[in-house]
Amino acid sequence: MGSDLPASSTDNAQRPAILVLEDGSTFPGISVGAEGERAFELVFNTAMTGYQEILTDPSYAGQGVVMTYPQIGNYGIALADDESDRCWANALIMRQLSPRASNWRADMTLGEYLEQRDVLGIEGVDTREITLKLREHGALRAVMSTQRFDVESLVEIARNHPSLEGQDLAARVSCAAPYPWDEPLPPDPDGKGRSTTDSLIAPDAPHVVCYDFGVKRNILRCLVSTGLRLTVVPAKTSAEEVLALKPDGLFLSNGPGDPAAITYAHEEVRKLVQGGLPTFGICLGHQILAHVFGASTYKMKFGHHGANHPVVETNGRIDISSQNHGFAVDAESLEPSGLRITHRNGNDGTVAGMEHESLPVFSVQYHPEAAPGPHDPQHLFQRFKHWIVTGRPAKI
Repeated sequence: MGSDLPASSTDNAQRPAILVLEDGSTFPGISVGAEGERAFELVFNTAMTGYQEILTDPSYAGQGVVMTYPQIGNYGIALADDESDRCWANALIMRQLSPRASNWRADMTLGEYLEQRDVLGIEGVDTREITLKLREHGALRAVMSTQRFDVESLVEIARNHPSLEGQDLAARVSCAAPYPWDEPLPPDPDGKGRSTTDSLIAPDAPHVVCYDFGVKRNILRCLVSTGLRLTVVPAKTSAEEVLALKPDGLFLSNGPGDPAAITYAHEEVRKLVQGGLPTFGICLGHQILAHVFGASTYKMKFGHHGANHPVVETNGRIDISSQNHGFAVDAESLEPSGLRITHRNGNDGTVAGMEHESLPVFSVQYHPEAAPGPHDPQHLFQRFKHWIVTGRPAKI
């Protein structure tokens, strides 16, 4: 049974806002979040749901997000669904913000959340036109303002905003100190379909150290629900500090920015994987592994941001996946690296997964933890555990 949260004053206010792109395009609309002015890289996301998880995903640091689905916010905000302790996206751009939230779990409306979490929001703009522009020209720098509306000065701000290429944002979003994590996935309402843990992880469970380059909470929950004991460490943790924790496996998380810029991570991870430590990387972690073995990455035109991307495994298995990345591994650079391609993106054929020919190392470009998105690829966490426990890759 659902319940409606009443429309807030934030939702009903007619406060002007403007979105200006570096090419001079202007999109006036209504402010539905915090007041202020911010520049960012503008990307679009094709998911129909999951706006809260998108906002709190550290991988969106430095970006503003255009939601292609026309109405956003109809089920409100459930604070338990946050993927981190704050919002990292700079702005949310919508065709229409639902003034009411109908959801028995909702704590507040999306408009209230944007204002409380200091995120700029705008509605009443043509998100179809913006999306088509981004598909044609690629990710563009942009600025949103509720304080000034001089287009010429705003265009100049957008054009002077630095590109994400060459930026290390992982250190900015990473944790400050190591910490354990033992929260599993919540059970489904019908008790089916998802791996859950009814009790605390056993002290003798395989111990995995997770490098936090911007990790989402649902990744950690998935690892725990697989039966792994976790310690999360900052992005700049040395290989010696990791080994002192006596790990049985290594996990490299998702995160924002340019993987080529995180040279400190390349060096430390290289020491760990060359010692034979079973390693699993997701998204930015996947890209870091490419650099570890001498391959390269490149900035994509407009990236993959959505919850319905097909990935095709070399064994013929197809999973529908959640994806959020603006960089990709260069397939041609893999030949001398010892890495082989295991998955391709079903839409454009870009590298979606890799495995090392002789070391217990594998990675994927997409998000098997969903949040938001389908659960098809969650079997990858079981593959990781199988490799740790048996020393052999799983044949699933």
